[in-house]
Amino acid sequence: MPTEPEQQDFTDRQRAVLDKALELLVEGGEKALTTAAIARAAGCSKESLYKWFGDRDGLLAAIVTRQASKVIPGADPAANMSETGLRAALEEFAKSLLETISGDVSLALNRLAIGQASKAETGLGAVLEKSGRARIGRQTTVLLEKGCIQGYLQCEDPQEAYSTLYGLVVRDQHIRLLLGASPQASRKELDGAAKTAVSQFMQLYGAKD
Repeated sequence: MPTEPEQQDFTDRQRAVLDKALELLVEGGEKALTTAAIARAAGCSKESLYKWFGDRDGLLAAIVTRQASKVIPGADPAANMSETGLRAALEEFAKSLLETISGDVSLALNRLAIGQASKAETGLGAVLEKSGRARIGRQTTVLLEKGCIQGYLQCEDPQEAYSTLYGLVVRDQHIRLLLGASPQASRKELDGAAKTAVSQFMQLYGAKD
């Protein structure tokens, strides 16, 4: 299994190459995602791809990390915040998550992982879990932990609280999209869904007077 690449370690050139790879995946599926095709589309050499990302699993991990970076964590957990600021940060995260999982790239990656679930040597599902969902949740979990420390939230386990938040945001939408439902939600509807999810989360975990 490749080591998990960090988004901040990618150069602008590498990000551009990964974005081309994402475009190829959406347009042509797994068969289009070859080092030769990526190198041709991005205008770089195959040797550069191997140097930057390693083998195919390393390239897939980088692609997933690049996609996961598009989910905004909501706020810097090191910064001071009010209870209102915490709620706003969680709503920003929720909206960003909904926008990302509804996109063609996310759906293509997940469909590819599902189609390869019986191929243990591929490991794309594990890459999606580690470089995708787990990476997305890391900073938000730290944010929840700080909310607990400051008394805005009541939770013994911030990681469990994050899992609850994630479930309230995503609901069954991702499954329906993977099964072919059309992602037609407007930005206003996504805003409303994000606010509803965070409101329900605060009802469960918000500090009681």
